Amino acid sequence: MYLKKILVFISFLSFAIFTNAQENERTNANFTGTVTSMEHVPSIASRLTLKPAITKEAEMQDGRSSRNVIISGKDPQTEDDFLASNPNFLSQKIAGKTPSVVFDAYSSSSSPTDPAVAVGPNHVLVVFNTGFRIFDKEGNPLTGQIAPNPTIFPDGGCCDLTASYDQAADRWVLSFLGSGVQVAVSDGPDPINDGWYTYTIGSISDYQKLSVWSDGYYLTDNTSSSNKVWAMERDKMLLGDASAQVVGFDLPGITTNGFYSPQVLNVSDANMPATGGAPVVYMQDDAWSGVSSDHIKLWTVDVDWVTTGNSTISAAQEIPTTPFIGVFNDGGWANLQQPGGGSLLDALQATIMNQAQFRKFATHNSAIFNFVVDTDASSVNLAGVRWIELRQSGDGQPWSLYQEGTYTAANGKHAWNASMMMDGQGNIGMGYTSMSGPDTAETIYVGSYYTGRYAADPLGTMTISEEVIAAGNQNISGGRYGDYSKIDIDPSNDKTFWFIDEYSNSGRKGVVGAFQIAPNFTNDVGVVSIDSPVTGTLSGSETITVTIFNYGESDASNFEVSYQIDGGATINETYTGTIASASSAQFNFSTTGDFSVVGQTYTISAATTMTGDEDNSNDATATEVTYLEPNDIGVVAISSPVSGTDLTNAEPITVTIQNFGGASQSNFDVSYNLNGYVVMETVAGPLDVNSSMIYTFTATGDFAAVGNYALSAYTSLTGDSDTSNDSTSVTIIKSTCQPEANCTLGDGIKHFVLGDIDNTSDCDPDGYGDYTTMITSLERDSTNDLTITTGYGNQFVRVWIDFNDDFVYSLDELVVDNYEIADGSSTGTFTETMDLVIPAGAALGEHIMRAKTNWNTGVPDDACEETSYGETEDYMVNIVVNIGVDGHLFGDAAIQITELTENVFDVNLATSSYTKNLAITVFSITGQRLVYYNMKNIDGNYHYNLDMSYTAPGVYLVRIGNKESGKVKRIIVK
Repeated sequence: MYLKKILVFISFLSFAIFTNAQENERTNANFTGTVTSMEHVPSIASRLTLKPAITKEAEMQDGRSSRNVIISGKDPQTEDDFLASNPNFLSQKIAGKTPSVVFDAYSSSSSPTDPAVAVGPNHVLVVFNTGFRIFDKEGNPLTGQIAPNPTIFPDGGCCDLTASYDQAADRWVLSFLGSGVQVAVSDGPDPINDGWYTYTIGSISDYQKLSVWSDGYYLTDNTSSSNKVWAMERDKMLLGDASAQVVGFDLPGITTNGFYSPQVLNVSDANMPATGGAPVVYMQDDAWSGVSSDHIKLWTVDVDWVTTGNSTISAAQEIPTTPFIGVFNDGGWANLQQPGGGSLLDALQATIMNQAQFRKFATHNSAIFNFVVDTDASSVNLAGVRWIELRQSGDGQPWSLYQEGTYTAANGKHAWNASMMMDGQGNIGMGYTSMSGPDTAETIYVGSYYTGRYAADPLGTMTISEEVIAAGNQNISGGRYGDYSKIDIDPSNDKTFWFIDEYSNSGRKGVVGAFQIAPNFTNDVGVVSIDSPVTGTLSGSETITVTIFNYGESDASNFEVSYQIDGGATINETYTGTIASASSAQFNFSTTGDFSVVGQTYTISAATTMTGDEDNSNDATATEVTYLEPNDIGVVAISSPVSGTDLTNAEPITVTIQNFGGASQSNFDVSYNLNGYVVMETVAGPLDVNSSMIYTFTATGDFAAVGNYALSAYTSLTGDSDTSNDSTSVTIIKSTCQPEANCTLGDGIKHFVLGDIDNTSDCDPDGYGDYTTMITSLERDSTNDLTITTGYGNQFVRVWIDFNDDFVYSLDELVVDNYEIADGSSTGTFTETMDLVIPAGAALGEHIMRAKTNWNTGVPDDACEETSYGETEDYMVNIVVNIGVDGHLFGDAAIQITELTENVFDVNLATSSYTKNLAITVFSITGQRLVYYNMKNIDGNYHYNLDMSYTAPGVYLVRIGNKESGKVKRIIVK
């Protein structure tokens, strides 16, 4: 598998070399002008009264309501994140430092609160969606929660505040949505006692993220039109010059039809690069339309402030990455389950998280940034952080991938909403959000955490063990969370990181934590990991190998290292080498250990003892190893096939086999049992100790007939020491939502009358009739007459309305529940009227209604189940508040679907009576949502190109609407 990944990476690298050459192709700016206006705002300290920050209780309807176009099935997501599944042995092994300062910075019930922080020599400035607050370095508030307008931004507006500290200029820079965007630059280093030059740039629309570069302040803009990157003339803005120029650029070759979240690199310290070459980065996921492989796109911007029309942006450079899963829940918001049944939170996918950072070193320049990934390829979401470091040899030189990693939180928790930065030594600090994951045993609410790595650590590895900044004590209300966090570096020492994050601590708040990766002490060493032996086949003379880390600022050598086994005799030896500051080294004890009892678990502890060690809390570590029984394997999962409608008579059967034992295994038997039919095959292997493999049987399984299939798989290994873990079982369901039944003897529905529907039909082919072209309006909280005529007695009737439009007819959607027509009768014509009850809270809009009959016994709970005698008919209903008074939200508009090419559809809803955003969703008949995208009304049309060419053949439900109302239509994928 590793070789496969490397080969794929090499092929991507060849492509990247080609795209590097393309960077010479440059495009001119497509906007040049000046700031719309400039106003000098007096200092906060000079005001007699300050307007307090307001709270917006409603969910923020910003640009994150749009999403990227995800093509269902294009990225099959069959493998877990490779980097997360193959961590370095030092991953999260080095002890972190307890945060030095932690304080709640604001309280706000806005959803989300969008926190950010900027740190200067003497102040910590915190902003959130509707306010800001200033603190000293001990976390003491110097102001209350203040409204940004008119305190700093006089032109009104709302939300998406950002904060930066321009170290090279010793000035504060804030941005705020309002009349476009407003950017405020302090006229001195004190955010309280100095005033502000506030500029308005009218063309910027949403989700602006501001970065400091040598020749400008740069903003990225979430816009589907042009000008996604804006450069503002920093030199003039620092002086309060109203003639400051603005230049706008599109991003050539960017692929996203929804939410735009690229970022320009922000200079972390006062060491500015040469002017020009401002890099812009964005991630590209191969599940998106138009993207063939996972990669990073990078552009560089060169602004000519003398002749702005000469300003250019490069073509996109494609930098390949290890494949990642960047899509959660088909692009929708509801992704990560809070503990205890709390609401699902937004994973903030398709976003370069705030901020992408730049730092110059003597030998190179570094850029670091991150985005969320789903580390679990199954239907279970487990959020992790994919982080990237790019390097260039000097200013203006090409960028390339230096290292990448996927960070996963301890104990199976989610990790997302991260922000990362380098200190002056090249150490990385990364703050992030975490909470209970799907397999976390304890209840852990949303909280703020940090990890990191030292500059000399193994590449791609966050070596600092997870440290808590602040734990939440309750779930976040609603689904909007974030939308970002932010980390900053303290200019006073270039070592201390300040991180702000959103959590719920007796209310929604922003919490700030200050922490440090760089050494605090002159002399400080410790054992951070016990590398061998490991669980497996052991012996009476195992070499004990440990990794020692130098936490101190001075080199370390000639100190004592010791180990114990199960609290026994202490073995002391001397490390005579030299370990540089913030570096690690392995040490092999010459005295071996006895681990010779099969089946026994041993506890090994190891520690350093150094004269003058200034922090003994990180000296020691411990681990457990087990002498495994040599032979123990089993099937732990059956990954295919899965239940659905498109199963065939030749389905591949794929299983995961785990080696629980201490010996590598080859040429062992594995079997499957499909409804009593047994297939046995031999696996060549090898299957290494403590590892798993995926195996697909050569013999396929027959799942062609509709029904339930009992499928089990198991291993057969001679001398297997534990047969309880040999097998696993699943039930596979082949279903159809056009169920067959025999209605030729008169069973079923001859005449169906409900409201405006008056349908006479004979026995439909195979007992199923699609009459979804017929529709009637029904009122909420109403009882309606449904009249059905049948040609045979003892007919039971059930009617469902798919109120949530997920193509699954659940029991709570029943509106007629097993009404019996003509009890005790046989042949003949029978007509009866029954009550069809619409609940008071029924979802407004159009929905599919299913009527199903069955002879002589009740209709099954599963509306897709086939029966011997009876019939199924589908219609449409439109749920309204008052018939004759309420029109449909979208008027008489109907969904028009045209097949452009095979399984690629043009979907359109034409209406001028409604102009707000509407979502298109697509469901399979098993209720799986495959597509979610928010559409804008453009020239009276909601339009979407629906590519279903990667999905399985079958029937799917297309819905266009919102939470209030919607319209639905079925399509068939061949």
